[in-house]
Amino acid sequence: MFEPRVALASLSGEADASWARAVESHIGCAFLGGIALDDQTREAARAMRDRDRSEFLPDDPVAFVDDQLGTLEDAPLRPAFNVRSATTAPVARTAAVCQRHGAILEINAHCRQDEMCAAGAGESLLREPDRLATLVEAAAATGATVSVKGRAELDGVSLPAVARTIEAAGGDMFHVDAMDSEPVVADVADAADLFIVANNGVRGTETAREYLSYGADAVSVGRASDRPAVLDEVRATTASWFASEVSP
Repeated sequence: MFEPRVALASLSGEADASWARAVESHIGCAFLGGIALDDQTREAARAMRDRDRSEFLPDDPVAFVDDQLGTLEDAPLRPAFNVRSATTAPVARTAAVCQRHGAILEINAHCRQDEMCAAGAGESLLREPDRLATLVEAAAATGATVSVKGRAELDGVSLPAVARTIEAAGGDMFHVDAMDSEPVVADVADAADLFIVANNGVRGTETAREYLSYGADAVSVGRASDRPAVLDEVRATTASWFASEVSP
């Protein structure tokens, strides 16, 4: 999927191509975004911005994704774009753009802001697996590599069941924010044949090794994404881990 197996996790309104470029030699993947694609989620993003959250709100979000990915064509990493939408058509259009650039399209089932959930995006999708499956199917139909980002510790939501939904809909990857429930990564890894990226609190060898021991295929770094020393330590940890797995 990508090497080295350390990624940058998207930071709302901050994770653009220049953010990825700043540490491109230290990582294997960068999840840009998130970006709101349809009318419902763009209205929610405007409301969130009005209360001082950072948001990307270009006039044409699909063109923005195309432009951002274009600036990373020669970067030594695999780009990805985290998107928020309640409807399938803009997801399919954006996935087609990602497919042309060899990038990953990531459906955001993670955002917990009230406005985004009320719009039918973010973590509300974890509670409505049929809608999540429809979005994954629309993206996968373009030939793009499809990820879903979701979070643990939602009452009534089984992440292993979500993983099976993603797989059945044609998705390839589950980007799991483990919150304070790190062992859930093992449950997810056992539930479906997806590439599992573990997220939350990755700051060095100890946290990376814990997630890898639970069966994660890669880890992602969020708030420490601008710290090369942290990224290098995590990169070395993942390289050592997987090298030992394939050694005789």
